[in-house]
Amino acid sequence: MKRTLLLALSSLIIFSCSDNADQKAEIDAGGNILNHIKVLASDDFMGRKPFTEGETKTVNYIKDEFEKLGVEPGNGSSYFQDVELVEIEATNMSTMTVKGGENELSFTYKDDFVALSRRVVEQIELEDSELVFAGFGVVAPEYGWNDYEGLDVEGKTVLVLVNDPGFNSGNEHLFKGDAMTYYGRWTYKYEEAARQGAAGIIIVHETAPASYPWAVVENSYSGPRLHLDSPDNNMSRCTVEGWVTIDVARRLFDNAGMTDYAFTSEARKPDFQAFSLKQTVDISFENKITKSTSKNVVGLIRGTEKPDEVVIYSGHWDHLGVGDPVDGDSIFNGAVDNASGIGAILDIARRFKETYEPKRSVMFIAVTAEEQGLLGSAYYAANPIFDPAKSVANLNIDAMSPLGPMKDFMIMGFGQSELDDYAAKYVEEQERYVLPDQNPGAGIFFRSDHFNFAKIGIPALFAKGGYDHREKGVEWTKEQNASFRANDYHQPSDEVDDAWDMRGIVQDTEVLFKMGNELANAIEVWPRWKEGSEFKAIRENP
Repeated sequence: MKRTLLLALSSLIIFSCSDNADQKAEIDAGGNILNHIKVLASDDFMGRKPFTEGETKTVNYIKDEFEKLGVEPGNGSSYFQDVELVEIEATNMSTMTVKGGENELSFTYKDDFVALSRRVVEQIELEDSELVFAGFGVVAPEYGWNDYEGLDVEGKTVLVLVNDPGFNSGNEHLFKGDAMTYYGRWTYKYEEAARQGAAGIIIVHETAPASYPWAVVENSYSGPRLHLDSPDNNMSRCTVEGWVTIDVARRLFDNAGMTDYAFTSEARKPDFQAFSLKQTVDISFENKITKSTSKNVVGLIRGTEKPDEVVIYSGHWDHLGVGDPVDGDSIFNGAVDNASGIGAILDIARRFKETYEPKRSVMFIAVTAEEQGLLGSAYYAANPIFDPAKSVANLNIDAMSPLGPMKDFMIMGFGQSELDDYAAKYVEEQERYVLPDQNPGAGIFFRSDHFNFAKIGIPALFAKGGYDHREKGVEWTKEQNASFRANDYHQPSDEVDDAWDMRGIVQDTEVLFKMGNELANAIEVWPRWKEGSEFKAIRENP
């Protein structure tokens, strides 16, 4: 009897100690991550925009933290990978004047349209450029779709719709239905218009298919913009790249005598053919040009058995810097987006260093200029430190949810790779469930840095909790997320808040650490792209 009681008491003590240890580890992790976020999202870091004092402080902070942890330099003897960029600021922007049709129209910068040019020239002018409605601006042979078929757009400006034909069509077989394909991304539309020889391209903004309000477009196109430097000074790009509001688009069709033309539904018909709006557009502005070098920050834990094989953690360190004041605040601190991800990466690095040396290498890369078009990760993809064929996986961390513990772990681009299955195992340990992206029309899979790793064949995962709160449920979480998108996303109000609950961020960080730990130590394992993924052929036929 005494022996039985002693064993039971010992088990209880061990269980309690273990439970307390887990709780302490969770508290420690949450505190560590939050401390990093508070530093990186402080006003002292000035919104962490590349080419500013905020960049210098940010990249040095991340480097110093790697050094403190004993994480070695990831790019030879350096913690930095130089990223050659050109900064272009559009100044002296004219109105956008449209001639022809029933009336001459004049549109106001920011209120009605935004515009820029990637061309590294000081004077930009689009004069008497014929406006052509080119539907969604898509050429997709695998879907039997070509909005430019038989169309000569040399010297002309194409007006195109945001997203792709499948969105909100009610037809799941049209492209991928409501799930955005890469053809729906604005970056693709600009690239395709340039390939077609257009002088200008203007995208029609609508909040639902874009998945963000006009204010996000306005803020993203205000002030200096960064682009990767290129030998041809980006002269292969369209002269002008821009957006207009949906109201402006309606006025253009009205002015063409097409008041009742349902341009979105017409453009998704298989027999749609592009046509001239019989109007011309004028825009002019000056480019203020600065060429400089930004930095990706790279740390490495070298593998003991397969040091040339690597698991890559990524997240962007940059945000929007200092801009026009909103309610008296001009610093875009970017606490959620993405000081949270960098805080998690630094804590994962700590976990690796405090456990044991992995058999494969583990790289931690904080990339620059994500907010300018995924530029830092695009540069890495073009200039990889590790051979992509020997890069096991990319686990990307961006804009974690500070709302507290979640039941879900939402995977953007669910079904793309076997990394979904690795995630499910560790999510279930937390009594949670894997959830496919609940807003596939937003194209989130193409909107963070993992996409550039995927483009060179590396299986990539971007996932986080944020749909089903463990205590408050789905509807409450939806309300909170909607409020953030409407009021805080890319706004100065994205700041650390005393109401933050770090438990969900800690949960997600734990899942991502365990995934990376398994992949770094199971040296026979190579996660694969699944059938139907557009990246499968890149991996298997490099």
